[in-house]
Amino acid sequence: MEETLQHHTYTKDNAVFPFCKGCGHHHYVNHLDEALFALNIDPKNVCIVSDIGCIGILDSLFATPHTFHTTHGRSTAFATGIELADGILRNSKLKTIVVIGDGGATIGLLHLVNAALMNVDVTVILANNFLYGMTGGQHSQFSPLEFVTPTTPAGNIVPPIDICSIMKSCGATYIKQAVATDKNLGSIIADAVNHPGFAMVEVLELCTEWAVPFNKFDGKTMNEKLRHSNDGGVPQRKDFATLYKEKVLGNLKKTIDDTVTPAYTSALNGSRRIVLAGTAGEKVQLASFLYMKSAIASGLHATQKNDNPVTQGSGFSLSELCVSNDEILFTGIDQPDAVIIASADGLKEVLANGTLSRCVAETIIIADQTLPEFECAGKISRLPLRALCTGSRAALSALAALNVVKGWISQDALWEMIDGKFKDKSGSFHRDIEALMPFIKT
Repeated sequence: MEETLQHHTYTKDNAVFPFCKGCGHHHYVNHLDEALFALNIDPKNVCIVSDIGCIGILDSLFATPHTFHTTHGRSTAFATGIELADGILRNSKLKTIVVIGDGGATIGLLHLVNAALMNVDVTVILANNFLYGMTGGQHSQFSPLEFVTPTTPAGNIVPPIDICSIMKSCGATYIKQAVATDKNLGSIIADAVNHPGFAMVEVLELCTEWAVPFNKFDGKTMNEKLRHSNDGGVPQRKDFATLYKEKVLGNLKKTIDDTVTPAYTSALNGSRRIVLAGTAGEKVQLASFLYMKSAIASGLHATQKNDNPVTQGSGFSLSELCVSNDEILFTGIDQPDAVIIASADGLKEVLANGTLSRCVAETIIIADQTLPEFECAGKISRLPLRALCTGSRAALSALAALNVVKGWISQDALWEMIDGKFKDKSGSFHRDIEALMPFIKT
């Protein structure tokens, strides 16, 4: 008699999801867990094969199934090998599930095609948020027409892949499309996993970091306009060059000019290397960018190097600044002149990456006063950054206040950048800086 397993969840207890707020991946993971629970499969008979991308970091959320993290676009190929080895050599009940995004699906399209043609017993759950969310919001081959992304600022002009039609043409016998918020998504995934042979579920999602801010796009829009349809018609299309000239070159709303003209001066002798660390979404990298532009406007050379986790809107945000009156040949920071730590996420990262261990006695450390004690050789100033400035102004206000004290670049240039960016809200920064300056030790 077969044992009744009665699993309540396959994810870790109190698992903290690493995705951005509002991202459809939250629903995706919960529905996948719901499907496995409904099927009551022994975890040792489940293998989740993940791709590169935001969806690929769900491995750590699952406690009991096997997980296998692969290279970008190749998850279906690895899963096919796992299934064939297990199915032919062991004749087991292993359920192999691929978790992949639209970027990985594009890169590994032929792997999907061959898996469908072979009808291997693999379930592919494709998280389609219509762009490359992990690497900066670039459009993908799944982006709808007119879709605005950093690489298609005038709107996408290339029709998106219809992955459901492609899989159908390859003989796939289970193909479904659903929105991440669909209440029955768990049941759809369960049916796909239980299906004997190749199965695909395309899950339409919203990327709150890159898609929502630039597009009139919500769950209702996806339900109404992006559901799979196959009317059999062949649309008439202009060639790409003609369409590009008409749509992109001919209809740009504004000409983007990032040229910075040196209009100020700086007395800086040598170089200064600054690390800003905080929380994603709190304008850490924007603070660095405005300071870099101000340095260039002060007649200096300047570089900016950013880092953040796979997800764009959660976890830490880090930016490394170099300003110099000489050409900058190396953007790395071996020994920082200043480190600004605006949040607990930022502190965790500069401890982990060794930034604080590379500080010397002359290094200026500005840290929010609510952070726990940490060891560092530098001069530590604990400031009420978040209390006075709020999280979204903390990094820039601290950096600007430090610049007033040290005079590394023209403060007038920095004010021009701040006022130009924040306009009528820039008065908050003036108040922040005046309040912070007495706390800074140099």
